Amino acid sequence: MTPVLARARAWAGYHWQRASALARRHPFRTALILPALLLGYVLVLIPFTPSTADLRKARSEVPSVVMSSDGVVLAEFKRVNREWVPLSQIAKPVVDALIATEDRRFYQHHGIDLRRTAGAALNTLRGRREGGSTITQQLARNLYPEEIGHSMSLTRKAREAITALKIESVYSKDEILETYLNTVPFLYNAFGIEMAARTYFDKSAKQLDVLESATLIGMLKGTAYYNPVLNPERARERRNTVLAQMVKAGKLDAKRAEQLAARPLRVDFERQDPQLGIAPHATQQVKKWLIAWADREDYDIYADGLVIRTTIDSRLQKAANTAVQKHLHQLQDLADRSRRRGEDKPVLQAGFLAIDPRSNQVKAWVGSADYAQEQFDHVYQARRQPGSTFKPFVYGAAFSDGMSPDDTFPDQAVTIRDRGGAVWSPGDPEPPTGQPMTLREGLAQSRNRITAQVMQHVGPAKVAELAWRLGVRESKLDAVPSLALGTSPVTLREMVTAYGTLANNGQYLGQPQLIVRVDNRSGHTLALVTRPKPEEALPKPRALQLVNVMRGVIDEGTGSAIRTRWGIQADVAGKTGTTQDDTDGWFILMHPQLVVGAWVGFNDNHATMGDSWGQGARSALPIVADFFVQALRQRAADPRVEFDIPRPRPKPREPQPGDPVQEIVNDLLGRLIRMIQ
Repeated sequence: MTPVLARARAWAGYHWQRASALARRHPFRTALILPALLLGYVLVLIPFTPSTADLRKARSEVPSVVMSSDGVVLAEFKRVNREWVPLSQIAKPVVDALIATEDRRFYQHHGIDLRRTAGAALNTLRGRREGGSTITQQLARNLYPEEIGHSMSLTRKAREAITALKIESVYSKDEILETYLNTVPFLYNAFGIEMAARTYFDKSAKQLDVLESATLIGMLKGTAYYNPVLNPERARERRNTVLAQMVKAGKLDAKRAEQLAARPLRVDFERQDPQLGIAPHATQQVKKWLIAWADREDYDIYADGLVIRTTIDSRLQKAANTAVQKHLHQLQDLADRSRRRGEDKPVLQAGFLAIDPRSNQVKAWVGSADYAQEQFDHVYQARRQPGSTFKPFVYGAAFSDGMSPDDTFPDQAVTIRDRGGAVWSPGDPEPPTGQPMTLREGLAQSRNRITAQVMQHVGPAKVAELAWRLGVRESKLDAVPSLALGTSPVTLREMVTAYGTLANNGQYLGQPQLIVRVDNRSGHTLALVTRPKPEEALPKPRALQLVNVMRGVIDEGTGSAIRTRWGIQADVAGKTGTTQDDTDGWFILMHPQLVVGAWVGFNDNHATMGDSWGQGARSALPIVADFFVQALRQRAADPRVEFDIPRPRPKPREPQPGDPVQEIVNDLLGRLIRMIQ
C-alpha cells in the first residue's frame, strides 16, 4: 500500500468514526453527511485506479516478434499464452452464454448494475453470499489484478467500480466483450477463448457449438472447481446451469436445452504449450538482450509490438536442427548399448554454432539436444575442455614467433616441468617413432608430443594471449604447459569465434552477432546494432599460414572424413578435438564464408563416451559435415571460394601395375597422339 493511499484510508476511517458518533446523536444530519464522505472516499481512490490511457494500451497490447534474416517468425514474446481474436471470430453461442450467465443487463448499464449490486448485497447480508459484478467489473479485475486486488473489502469494490466506469467510457460494448473473452484465464496456461477452445475442444473459438460454449462459460464461476478435465461431473452440471440461464434470457429454446442437457460432457483436451520455434536457444539470447534494451528505452517487450530482426538463416537453422537430432539419435543408441544392465542411461547433449566469419553474424544456433527437455545452453553456458581444437592456437603462437610449418621436432617422449614443479608427460595413441615431424604434420595428425614441444618453445603465456586475442575472452585460461592440449574449459561460442577470426584473415570482430535491428510495429527502426571495429588478432600472413596448415587436418589428418565420407571438396580447414577418456568430442570447420562448430558429450563431465565413437572425428564431425553439405546445396557457402593463400594440391597419383584408371588415361593419350600425327 502506498503512503498516500494509507493516509487516505486513515482520513476515511477517522471521518467514518466521527460520522458514526454523529449518527448516534444527530441521525438526520448524518443522512446528509455520509453520502458526502462516501463520495469523498471514492474521489480519493480515483487516482489509484488505471488511467484511460492505460486502458487503451491494455486492449492494444501486441507481442514482440523475433524474425530470421529471411523473414521467418522465430518467436513471439507474449505476456501470457493467448491469441487475440476479434468478436466476429467468436461463435455467437459463446457471447449469448456469457451475457445470459454473467450479466443479463450488460447492454443496459454503464459498467455497474445497481439493481444487481443491491440484490447481491442484500442476499449476502442474509447469509447467502452472491456476486454482483458485471462483465465490465470482471474485466477490470482481469486486466488489473494488482491495482484492484482480490480482498473482500469496500476499497476493492470501489476500485473495481471506478475502473469499470472508466472502461465503459473508453470502449464500446462489443469491444468490452471482445477484450473480456480474450483476457479471461481458463487454466493450463490458456488465456482467452481462442486458446481455451483449442485446449479443451481442439478447435477454434469460431467453431464452438452451444454445448462447448456453455462448458467454457460455466468454468468462469471457478475454473479449478469446474475443470472439465479433472471434474467432469461438476463441469456437466454447471454446463446445464448455463443452458438454463440461456433459456431464461431467450437465447435458447427450452426443448432444445433439455435435449442438450442430456448429452454427456465431451472434451478433446490438448495442452497448448507455447511454440518454441526453430531456434529457441538463440531467441532466449535475443530476449535477454532485448529486456535490457527495453528497460533503458522504456519499452514493453510484451505489449509494444517490437520487431527484432536477427541474423539467423531459417534454412540453415533447420539444417542444423536436423543434423544434431539425426546424429545424436544414432550416438545415443550407441551410448545406451554400451551401458551395463541396470546402469543409468544419461542423455547425450550437443552444442552447435555456425557463423559468417566476414561479419561474425550467427546463422544457426542449437544449444541442446531438445530445448523442451534441456534449456541449458551448451553453446554459451557450458564450459568444457576443448581438447585438440585448442592446438591451433599453439601453432599460431609459434608462427608468430618466427617458426615455420616445415620446422621439425622429434617424435619422442616428452617430460615438461612447470614453474610450480609439476611434471607433465603427454602421450599419443601411437608409440613414438623417434623420427623428425614437421609442425604441419604434427597439427594435421594431432600429435600431442609434437604440440607439447611447440608449447615448450613459445611458452604458455603467449598461447593464452593469442587465444584471448582471437576470441576466447570469457573463460579463464591457465597459462600452464598442459594448456596446449586444451585443459582449460571454454565455451563453444568462444572457440567458434576464434576460428572465425582465423577465417577472417586474423581480424577479430567481437562476439558473434545475433541481432541486426529493432523496429516498431510501423517499421520505424528504433535500434541498429552495428559491428565493432575490427581488431588485428593475428597478422594476415600468419593467420593464412595457420589456416593453410589446418587444411591438412581435412586433407590427410584426423578430419579426413570430410573428404572421404562426406565428399566435401570445397576449400575448408578445421580441427577435431577429444578430451581424456572421451568425455568431450569437438569439431570446428572453417570456410571463407562459414565457420561451423559442434560439441558432443554428457552434462556430467565425468561421464564418458565410447572409445569407438566418442572421439570428435566420430561424434561431432558428422554433425558439422551433414550441416555443411546442406549449406553448400543452399549456396550459403560458395564451393568455388577459397582462402587467400594457394591451396595445396594433392600429389600426382603414382600409376600402379594394372591400374584401370591409368590404362584409360594411356589409351586416351595414345588416341590423341595418333590424331595429331
